[in-house]
Amino acid sequence: MNAANFVRIVEVGARDGLQNEKTLLPADVKIALIDRLSSTGLSVVEATSFVSPKWVPQLADAAQVYAGIRKVPGVTYPVLVPNEQGYERARAVGVTEIAVFTAASEAFNQKNINASIDESIDRFRPVMARAREDGVSVRGYVSTVLGCPYQGEVPLSDVVRVAKALHELGCHEISLGDTIGVGTPAKARAMLRAVAAEVPMDALAVHFHDTYGQALANILSCLEEGVRVVDSAVSGTGGCPYAKGATGNVASEDVVYMLHGMGMQTGVDLDLLIATGAWLAAQLGKETASRVTRARTAA
Repeated sequence: MNAANFVRIVEVGARDGLQNEKTLLPADVKIALIDRLSSTGLSVVEATSFVSPKWVPQLADAAQVYAGIRKVPGVTYPVLVPNEQGYERARAVGVTEIAVFTAASEAFNQKNINASIDESIDRFRPVMARAREDGVSVRGYVSTVLGCPYQGEVPLSDVVRVAKALHELGCHEISLGDTIGVGTPAKARAMLRAVAAEVPMDALAVHFHDTYGQALANILSCLEEGVRVVDSAVSGTGGCPYAKGATGNVASEDVVYMLHGMGMQTGVDLDLLIATGAWLAAQLGKETASRVTRARTAA
């Protein structure tokens, strides 16, 4: 497989996708979703989040879900953890890969986790230290990289500073997230270039929401710059509970369809992914956000 021609999809539907869906799904449905995703050829399926159930009720069953999923060889199942308590809960059920999160916007961090950017990074230090000792891989999320619902524009220098800090702390990969979906291709390209000047491109991923229908175009502009890791959510689920008006993540089905149409490789079976997206939409009682799924269904 040609590495330059391969794009790794990080499927975030079961965590980032579901966390803002109003329909509360039982644990067995979440387990079935992750098992279905594991069968599509995806190599990374973000499973859940060990945050306080008070803040994200949808994921209150994190331990039950993680313990119940079928662990497919060759597939990793990272989980989000906010602090040491979350880390301990995750490790208790055998988690071997975690993700930590902060934002490039001071205002967003205060609204989201009631801490400044620097304070949030300080909270990660003991988690990172324990992860190193335990041999646990850590991914870092930087949200609001192209705009914030509270402060508006986010300086590129802040995005670069936060991404670099997470990488230096030991995060093997940094996901750059347009949390409210306001980015455009030129802005996405400029943001990625700025970060890649300080963090190696092969340690970067992009994460776009589709609020203004720009996600696929933004992904394409970043692919042209050399990024080869893309976050997406099956059926276009999600949004952000702390970003009013933000719609769902870009749909995994649409991303894979675009990539395959470009001659890129993903290792993902598109038909199985489309079927999973349609199944999830039915569980949520809503129409899938995937344009590919809607087109296939209509045909």
